[in-house]
Amino acid sequence: MKTLTQLHADIDTRVKIIRDNQPDWLCRQGCDGCCRRLAAVPKITADEWHCLQQGLMALTPERFRKMGGEIAALAGQIARPVICPLLDKANGACLVYAHRPIACRTYGFYVQRDQGLYCKDIEARVSDGALSEVVWGNHDGIDHRLLALGESRELPEWFADWQRDAD
Repeated sequence: MKTLTQLHADIDTRVKIIRDNQPDWLCRQGCDGCCRRLAAVPKITADEWHCLQQGLMALTPERFRKMGGEIAALAGQIARPVICPLLDKANGACLVYAHRPIACRTYGFYVQRDQGLYCKDIEARVSDGALSEVVWGNHDGIDHRLLALGESRELPEWFADWQRDAD
């Protein structure tokens, strides 16, 4: 977990620098476009899963059951886009924000091989040149560090194994 904790800290530093230099940055609570339009079912490492479990265990039993049903429903889902099961749809906020996976932490703040990993709204600002001074995070470096954390699996797989072990 120490490696994941350091990765979180490094990402938080990059995000803070971008936000501090761009006070009107689009990514904030209430802006949930990325959470409502995932390209695929989230894949996370075991360390990310263990972190996420802490957030799940802090939920009320009712909210946990509802979210668990939504996570389970993602197994084998073919339709796109995918809506993140960790999203409080009424408030546009992540229910486990402090425990969210790396992909959620980096989206909107990192690029990969000169390809932006952000929404259409940020993409439009980039195209207009409005964000030319932003020093984006390097997502290739993040991917390399994630590989060191081991196997990645889809969220419903981790959740199903956890529930099976709990029974």
